[in-house]
Amino acid sequence: MEEWKKYKIGDIGKVITGKTPKTNVEKNYGGNIPFLTPSDDLSQKYAPKTAKTLTKLGLLEVKNCLLPPDSVCVSCIGSDLGKVVMLQRETVTNQQFNSIIPKKEYDPNFIYYIMNIIGRELNFLSKTSTAVPIINKSVFSNYTVHIPSLELQKQIADILSVLDDKIALNTRINDNLEQQAQALYKSWFVDFEPFKDRKFVDSEVGEIPKDWRVGTFSDIIFSTVSGDWGKDIEIGNHSQKVFCIRGADIPDIKTGNNGKMPLRYILSKNFENKALTNNDIVVEISGGSPTQSTGRVCRISNELLCKYDNALICTNFCKALKSQKNYSQYIYYCWADLYKKGIMFSYENGTTGIKNLDLSGLIEKEPILIPPHEIISEFSLNMDIINRQIIHNGIENEKLSILRDSLLPQLMSGEIKISDLNS
Repeated sequence: MEEWKKYKIGDIGKVITGKTPKTNVEKNYGGNIPFLTPSDDLSQKYAPKTAKTLTKLGLLEVKNCLLPPDSVCVSCIGSDLGKVVMLQRETVTNQQFNSIIPKKEYDPNFIYYIMNIIGRELNFLSKTSTAVPIINKSVFSNYTVHIPSLELQKQIADILSVLDDKIALNTRINDNLEQQAQALYKSWFVDFEPFKDRKFVDSEVGEIPKDWRVGTFSDIIFSTVSGDWGKDIEIGNHSQKVFCIRGADIPDIKTGNNGKMPLRYILSKNFENKALTNNDIVVEISGGSPTQSTGRVCRISNELLCKYDNALICTNFCKALKSQKNYSQYIYYCWADLYKKGIMFSYENGTTGIKNLDLSGLIEKEPILIPPHEIISEFSLNMDIINRQIIHNGIENEKLSILRDSLLPQLMSGEIKISDLNS
């Protein structure tokens, strides 16, 4: 630690707390200036394309909050507290971010990496002080951090950036693979492109190939399995250790990542019926929001099961669907297509509190195409290839993330040296 000196965050750069232009002024929004909020994806190093943008009029209200490229933004309130992203273009954030514009003596990439460690510390600190996690500008600016010379900052940042670049590449590949999968589903089962030379007949969902039929999910799903929550520690007969998939974990599971799935202990007698197996589909049946319906899904594969030390179940806010042979991939993409179209909103009940999905009603009533089994089998083979690659990339990203997150603390403690990494 001899080369590492202690600084306050406010000493390493200008700290700016974001601000939101008046939301009731429509002309403030919809321009070309990115407006970053915690609702945007904060899982990667660089800030994503933001869901909201500002016009020049909106910028006038918050002009002192415009951040230059290479600023480091730290979410400082709420459940996303401690998440960090780096900017590649001029951006405004809302008031939930404290951002650093690093001085020239500090490498912006290094500041990004060191703030990921500080972000976790701030997250812990916030939970011990207030009911709603929050770190204000004063606390943030006065928080101390250890930083080495500029030369060493750049060396460390270069090494960690290589890992992040590979993670970003795998993520782009997975996004492309998922787009390919969705395009294949649409080509086969919406546009019928491979089947244009067949005779078509009228149906309640429009013209379809003659040897196809219209049915419901109940024709190709033979059972549903309720989830479990169990206990957070082993106690009594709650002795079976499992990972439990919640609705919030579904996006991570789909890309082959552990995410933050909790470890739970359930009754051994319940395990056999509730353990997830190859081709199961997990559906979120409770939760959602006014803009996000319940009904999010992920699919369980052997590749996914093999990566975990313990078996998987789903929480009691989810259910597992078990499909007829070879129909799992088709059900998953058909379900995802309906979700994207907003169909699940029409199967929700409850006007206050937590929304619940009428799963039985959706399975038994929503009309879907039932293609012949031989077509479904061919589709599944194609999708299995894509799915295996997505899971492989997700597993690699998880290993790279663990390596990246462990290197900096070891460098700070002197446990390893830059020369060790370059040898």
